[in-house]
Amino acid sequence: MRAAAVGAPKSVARQGVLTALRPDPRLGDGRYPIAWLHICAPRGAVPTATSWCACGRDRSAVGHRKVLSLIADHADHRDLCPLRTTQKGGNVA
Repeated sequence: MRAAAVGAPKSVARQGVLTALRPDPRLGDGRYPIAWLHICAPRGAVPTATSWCACGRDRSAVGHRKVLSLIADHADHRDLCPLRTTQKGGNVA
């Protein structure tokens, strides 16, 4: 008694679709994020915020006034961050 053939003939696998690996079409422009501001303000709850920067800065706030203060502080940090300024003290473009 012969065993039943299972699947496609052997020649089908050799005629499969050719794959081509192309370079990633999303080429970056050399910029990358170094600081994040995460704000969570659900309706009817106390807002919270976290400000983190790759330079080592890590701050958080709870409550309306403190979150607003942290947002302003995060914006000010952009001008003072050592990762965003050159050795001469000027801002990196």
